[in-house]
Amino acid sequence: MRIIIRQKKKPNHKDILMRKHSGNTHRIGIEVEKDIRKESELHRWGVILAGGDGTRLRSLTRIISGDERPKQFCRILGDESLLERTVKRVEMGIPRNNILLSVTRTHERFYNYLYDKFDRRQFADQPANLGTAPAILYSLLRIAKADPGAFVTFFPSDHYLSDDEIFMKQVETAFEGVERQPGMIALLGITPGSAETEYGWIEPYPQAADSGPGFLMPVKRFWEKPDKPRAAELLNKGCLWNSFVMTGKVSAFLGMIRGSIPTLYHDFIGASDMIGAPGESDAIDYVYEKLTPANFSQRVLEVSTESLLAFAVTGVQWSDLGEPGRVLSTLENIGIKTEWNLKKGDLARKIA
Repeated sequence: MRIIIRQKKKPNHKDILMRKHSGNTHRIGIEVEKDIRKESELHRWGVILAGGDGTRLRSLTRIISGDERPKQFCRILGDESLLERTVKRVEMGIPRNNILLSVTRTHERFYNYLYDKFDRRQFADQPANLGTAPAILYSLLRIAKADPGAFVTFFPSDHYLSDDEIFMKQVETAFEGVERQPGMIALLGITPGSAETEYGWIEPYPQAADSGPGFLMPVKRFWEKPDKPRAAELLNKGCLWNSFVMTGKVSAFLGMIRGSIPTLYHDFIGASDMIGAPGESDAIDYVYEKLTPANFSQRVLEVSTESLLAFAVTGVQWSDLGEPGRVLSTLENIGIKTEWNLKKGDLARKIA
């Protein structure tokens, strides 16, 4: 299955209008297309995943901030925290009112300044960090309550991107693709620059891997932190780094979770009537008391490849800032100098 998404098919009702108003066809056609696009954009949402504890980067964030804050609340790349950079990126393509922040309540002192920018209802605040699967499911149910026909993109909050505008244009393309195929989920894979062994990889089916930019490609399988020979093989086969940025209809995400982790799904569904009500926080607390940690990639994506499509992101440099060495190499590669970035040798000794 290959879905070309570079060319937009004109809707039938646009053709009808053009026939009826032959003297003004071009203007009317453009106006109808804009109206259709505007209507679809009203149902596009973004969720920023910012509930992690960032333990692997704690030795570095302690140096930068002087406390135990998770990395997404740290000014690693300059004057703004990674979360602030992510918010600005997402706002380039999604209305602020349609952005949800998935956070953990114990981190509130690090994100409460955002209460001035976002309504409190835009925070899906978990009582504890139990992995990405509960965080994503809770966010989906919050959006489904507000907009049952919504489409959503999930954004990790610990990434570096060299050009946010180019990236968000490709997120828009992914939205358009899944709006045509509402039963599928699109994964934004990064066109790799090396045989990286510390990233996860997405392997499309061979006939799709040569399709290039502008295609949604069926996913064959995932590879998590492959060894060097395997990573080189994946690079040569046209596989992609897994950014964990993913786009789809809310109902499609919910269906995947229901099929792969039914107990988690039903635990949350039991509390879903309380979402948006005064007792929501207590109901979610009760759900989390029963949960065990669950990783969305392992428990949902890896067993649901028939519902997944990969989209190759091009034209941007990308890095997952998951561990100190990668942060230092990213800063060196992009030439950013920060107040905390001392001589590399001195810093390396401090974080050892």
